[in-house]
Amino acid sequence: MDTVEQFRSKRDEAVNYLSQQIGDFKPEYLVILGTGLGQLAEEIDLTVSIDYDKIPHFPVSTVESHHGRLLFGHLGEKPVVAMQGRFHYYEGYTMQEIAFPVRVARNLGVQTLIVSNACGGLNPNFQRGDIMLINDHINFLGDNPLIGPNDDELGPRFPDMSEPYTERLIETAENVALDLSIKMHEGVYLAVSGPTLETKAEYRYMRQLGADVVGMSTVPEVIAAVHMGLEVLGISVITDECFPDALEPVSLDDVLEAAGMAEPKMTQVIIGVLERL
Repeated sequence: MDTVEQFRSKRDEAVNYLSQQIGDFKPEYLVILGTGLGQLAEEIDLTVSIDYDKIPHFPVSTVESHHGRLLFGHLGEKPVVAMQGRFHYYEGYTMQEIAFPVRVARNLGVQTLIVSNACGGLNPNFQRGDIMLINDHINFLGDNPLIGPNDDELGPRFPDMSEPYTERLIETAENVALDLSIKMHEGVYLAVSGPTLETKAEYRYMRQLGADVVGMSTVPEVIAAVHMGLEVLGISVITDECFPDALEPVSLDDVLEAAGMAEPKMTQVIIGVLERL
């Protein structure tokens, strides 16, 4: 695990490289695109595209459908940097590596994180292809990106997590969905390590805990963002139905197909939120 000085050195190298590539462009929003959700990138009025493997100390996406590019440009008339492809704990990355892009984005000027993911629906009222606004989460990853030495310049040793998802952004997204007649649920996201999907018993347990959906991402990035005082909006795309008594095997192709069904709705909501901020 890096010391505070080692982390700062790596972050600063990445920030300096990116600053040279983007010039005067100053992103205010970081958008993380989840599994099968990379098409939102096509809506960005692109300024610069940078492959992850060109950025010092940046992880590289290893999962199919995660392209591995940072996209700088305008979305909803706002300056954004979008991660077209993210990193997961099950790929072998540490929590600190998963959070690294959020740390770098903060030093580039980002004030708000908009994070999306593909997930399984636990709530029986949810259907494949629906979208859900995240209003809270449960961390079942067994790890935390803040474990280790704390950099007091980034945030406090014990950050408060009573409102990890910013209420005003949730209200804005609700209003956008309402105005566009888009059906959008709201609920709790539970994060597990993966890469296996869950058993019937595990799905029952998660539902009893109060989770509405389950996935393998998002929480590390959100914890890092909250630690640094960023505002956060989270949207989940329900790609499979995890109902124990009617459980069917799921393939990546099924997930990508469902993500493709739901992505236009998610895209409209995110663009609508940015336009209103």
